[in-house]
Parts: sequence; structure tokens; C-alpha cells
Amino acid sequence: MTIIRYEKDADLALITQKKVAIVGYGSQGHAHALNLKESGVDVRIGLRAGSKSAGKAEAAGLRVLSVRDACEEADVIMVLAPDTSQKAIYEESIAPTLKKGDTLMFAHGFNIHFGTITPPDFVDVSMIAPKSPGHRVRETYQEGGGVPALLAIHQDASGQADALALSYAAAIGSARAGVLTTTFGEETETDLFGEQAVLCGGVSALVKAGFETLVNAGYQPEVAYFECMHELKLIVDLMYRGGLNYMRYSVSDTAEWGDYVAGPQVIGPEAKKAMEGLLASIRSGEFAKTWIAENETGRKKFLGTRAAEQEHQIEQVGSKLRAMMTFVDAVEIKPGD
Repeated sequence: MTIIRYEKDADLALITQKKVAIVGYGSQGHAHALNLKESGVDVRIGLRAGSKSAGKAEAAGLRVLSVRDACEEADVIMVLAPDTSQKAIYEESIAPTLKKGDTLMFAHGFNIHFGTITPPDFVDVSMIAPKSPGHRVRETYQEGGGVPALLAIHQDASGQADALALSYAAAIGSARAGVLTTTFGEETETDLFGEQAVLCGGVSALVKAGFETLVNAGYQPEVAYFECMHELKLIVDLMYRGGLNYMRYSVSDTAEWGDYVAGPQVIGPEAKKAMEGLLASIRSGEFAKTWIAENETGRKKFLGTRAAEQEHQIEQVGSKLRAMMTFVDAVEIKPGD
């Protein structure tokens, strides 16, 4: 049974009575911290020595401490550092500070679900995962709204883990939009699958395959870029607003018919079988195992693949075309970034 709760279901006083440490001040970190602060929560930021984010946090009126000092002070610790950094941060600076009654929170279940972090049984372990990049979490809050979030409880030592997590969701604005109850496992596995099969891996491969097919057939790379990359945003924006139905309603009948007859040929039984294989790898922990190993051995394959992808023809062509379109507000990532 799907459970969705809202601001009326939350007790904001539960989180305003706590001292909260936000570990990390990136996309999600800055949004959580500022929204919490403006909701009346006592917030401090935990950052490693020399962090470039310290100045930004201090300029925003937030107290910045070392991760360990911030966690020593706090009753609630929200870990918003990158997945690949969390294990080391937890072992070095968070675990030694945990005491009975504390709450350890995450915005993604990776490290808890796959066991790289194992909290003691005397703390609550929960998750609030906004379904939006951090800048949208912040913008919608400032506009008086919020973005939906997922809530999960891994460990309820106090008996109040769910109520406190919902209170936290209200304080960052997500309860204004709706907070859906899930589990660490469901959030982690569906998030990884979505990234790999559709949102990042699937879309990137589809765009490149379309571009390469046209270029290899003799069409101009610039025209191929417009058709396979540039116009993708127009279609996704329509889906974002009204689903597949609104997209199909908005495009030409020719495009809609092409959707129906060509889509299943490109994404057919073989693609779905591959997706099932990806999901099986995620659920078994094999993906997590290989990704953790990649990070522990210097990330050579990851960095090599990134460098090669940054030099793909579609990036060279796209860079020139985006420079012509001032309305795009182009951002260029240089090789090595």
C-alpha cells in the first residue's frame, strides 16, 4: 500500500528541538541546510579541513565545523557527502561521536543497503531523499512550495524515527509536496536502475547511437546533433509536465506515429532483457561490489572512460553549436574536469 504524507501529518517541533549537522555542502547539502535554518532548526555544517565549500556556507550565515566537531554537537546527522566518500567519513569522523538517542540520516540508501556503513543498534537510521537536484529543493522552498521526497526507516531504536524523519522532510519543504514511504532497498535499487537503464546510461547511449547512425550515413554532424541531442529537451519537458500522453498530444501526428512503430523496434525484447540483467546485478550487490572496488583501486577505468567520452564527436560538435545559442545558457566541461 502506497503511503504519502503531507505537512499536516508532520510535527515540525520534533526537528526544531534537535541540533542538526549537515555533512557536506554540495547540491543537496546547501539546500537542506538553508531550508532547515529558515524553518527554525539549529544547523551546523560539517566539512573536511580546506573544503572550498566552507566560505560559501559561512557567507550564507551557517556555522562551519570539522565533521567530527559538528557531529559531536548534533543529535541528528544528515550525511550528504558523495556515496564514494561516505564510508571513510563515517568511520573517521561520525561513528566515534554517536550516542544513544542520535539519528543518522541519508538522502540515498547506497551505503546502508549494501553494508559499507553499519551503524550501532542504539541510533535511529532514516532517509529523506528529495526527488530533485538540490537547487530545485532550495528554489521551490523559497517560492513557498517543495519537491516530493522519499522516506525510509532502516533502524528505529527510539520508536520515533519515522516521526522525526517526517518532521525533517517538512522542514526542508518536501512535506508541502508529499512524502512517500519506501525502504532503503527499494530506493537504492530503483535509483541505480533508473540512472543506468534510462536517465543516464540509457539516454546517453541512445543519443550517441542516433547521432553516430546519421553521421555514418553521411548526414552533417551539426544536423545530427540538433535532431538527436538538442531537441531532446523539448520532448522531456513535455513529458515532465504531462507524461507521455501530453508529449504525444503536443508533437505532430507523424512524430506520434513514429513513436508507436519505431520505439518498440529500438527498445525491444533484447533491450528489456538487458535491463533485467542490470536490475539483477544491482539487486545482488554485484554492481555495488564492482563500483566500490573501482574506487578503492584508483578509478582508472572510470577516469579513462570519462576522458574518452569527453572527446566524442557529439561533444565537439555540440560545443560549437551551443556557443551560437545564447538562450541555452551553455556550460562547457573541459577534458580533465
